This record gives sequence, structure tokens and C-alpha cells, in this order.
Amino acid sequence: MRGLAKVDRTAGAMELIERDRPTPAADEALVEVEYAGLCGSDAGIYEFESAFERMELPNVIGHEYCGTVVDVGDDVTEFAHGDRVVERPIRGCGECYQCRIGEENVCQNAVITGVDHDGAYEQYIAVPESALHPVPDDVKSEHAAVVEPTSIAARAVIENSEVGPGDRVLVEGPGPIGQLTAQVARAQGGDVVVSGVGQDTEYRLPLARELGFETVTVGEEMAAKRDEVTDGVGYDVVFDTTGHPSGLTTAVDEVRKGGQIVLVGQTGETTMPYSPLVRSEIDLQCSYASMYEDFERSLRMLRSGAVDAQTFTDDRFSLLDADEAFEAFVNGETVKPVFDVSELYE
Repeated sequence: MRGLAKVDRTAGAMELIERDRPTPAADEALVEVEYAGLCGSDAGIYEFESAFERMELPNVIGHEYCGTVVDVGDDVTEFAHGDRVVERPIRGCGECYQCRIGEENVCQNAVITGVDHDGAYEQYIAVPESALHPVPDDVKSEHAAVVEPTSIAARAVIENSEVGPGDRVLVEGPGPIGQLTAQVARAQGGDVVVSGVGQDTEYRLPLARELGFETVTVGEEMAAKRDEVTDGVGYDVVFDTTGHPSGLTTAVDEVRKGGQIVLVGQTGETTMPYSPLVRSEIDLQCSYASMYEDFERSLRMLRSGAVDAQTFTDDRFSLLDADEAFEAFVNGETVKPVFDVSELYE
């Protein structure tokens, strides 16, 4: 079978390679992948950022996907042939302190699908039963492929933020996690504004408006929009999903005194004075990955339409010419490419 793999420790360097069809272990199911999404971390692998130096190459990437179980190991009891599933791709060890207290998302020894072992940009993937999540019949497979990023947004908003009805919310960054965070925050009753930079004005901010959000471009417009939306008080909650060092400093300018900043994007290093945060009693909260309940909530929001997967996803791209999708993503010309993986079967 063919898979799209990172083959060299340089920017780009993605190739279709041959892989043997995996045989599921006793506790695994063999999943035939139907649709798979392109994530910001996949783009990070494409550009080969330092966070991915640990990868052993070549490695088939991709961790956001929906597929169908076609075989199961002898010890698998919860899934059977024909079940549609998604994967919770951060696999905890089950033995460290964090796993034992129910914090598997920050497991000390976690391995990540598509990074530490072959991922979903190929026909078949063998997955531990414990990492699989069932997909309801009324959720389309191409929409189920975005359950995993939706779960990240669900955790950020529902578990780790204070957003409630009537709260004024700013989501910094109109990328995939930002657009999903905005939708989940709205579902929780927040009045949401989405911000972006100049590069985002062609595709990503217009998409946010199509999804029903007010938008603002970073720069001189920010203060005017904040004053208009919050009567000069500042936003109750600011989500930084930018993955850029400026995200936190901008969030400090936008949040109200006594408000909350939730860091979702991984920004690297930034330098700023922290005394103003203390004097304003600003709550600084981090949110990483997701858990079983976040997947459950995400599937319910996709089913209800609270998260509009149809508008959010972009089916223009092919794994047979993946560079086009990755370059468009890096340049802000798309938000959530979802690939039809069956193209690789031919």
C-alpha cells in the first residue's frame, strides 16, 4: 500500500512510499482510512520545525482521520468489522503519574500517531482498541475526520475556559483550531470576535465571517473593535490559537482586568512584562490536546450543527499532489483540507 511520508529532515520532502499492510496485534483493530485532515502540526512536519526532530524517517504522517474497522485482534471486544471510528492520537502509557490520575493528554511517555509511528495518510492503520472512538451513523466520514481538532477546541473552551452566556470573547488566529474554538465558544453562549493578520484577509477571515463571526485584522483596528464590542472594558476571555510569539502579548492588551487568557497554540518564546498581569489579576490558562469526553462532546456538536463541518472543511486537495495543500495551508489560503484517502488505493 502507498502512504504519504516525511522522507528527509528538510522543508518539503514529502513522498508517496510503499508500506506493507499492517497486521493488528491482539489488542488492536485494523482501520481502513477513508478521510484524513491536514493539521497545523502536519504543516510543522512539512516545514520540519525543531519539535519534530525526534521523528524516525521515513514516517507516514497524519492523525486526524475517520475510517472503518476491517479486522480485529483476538482480544478486541468493543469494535467489530464495519464499525466507523476515529482515533485519539495521543496514546498515553497508562502507567505514569499523569495517566494514573486521569491526565492522559499530558502523559510523560506519550506517543503520537503520525509523529512517533506511521499515521493515517495511507490505506490501513493498526490502532489499539483503547485509542479508538466510535462514530455515529449520522455523522459523515469526511466530517468525522475533524473530530480530533474539534476535541482540542472543546477542551480549551469547555474544560479550561470560563466562557459563559454573554461573555465577550476574542479568538486570536483564524486557523483550524481558532475557527473551531470560535464555534465552540459560541455554542457556550459567548459573543465571539476572530482576529487575524494581513495574510488571513484573503481566505481565513472571510471563512470566519461565513461561519457567522465578526472579524478584525491585527493592527490599528484592534483597539477600535475592542472598544466597540466591550464598551472599552476588554474581552472577558481571549484564546490565543496563533502559535506565534505575538499572540500572548496581544492577548494581554485585549483582555479585561480580571479576565482570562487561554493559551492553545504553541508559541515558542516571547518576552513581556508580567507585572501587569498580576496587578490586573488576569487568569493565564493553558490547554493541550484532548480526552475521551472532549471527543464525545465534539461528535455531539458536529451532529447538532453547533460546529459547521460542511463550511469548515476544504475538499479541493489531493494526497497525490500534497505539496499544493501544504503550501496553501502555510500561506493561509486554506484552513482545513480534508483528503479522500481512497485515492491512494488505486
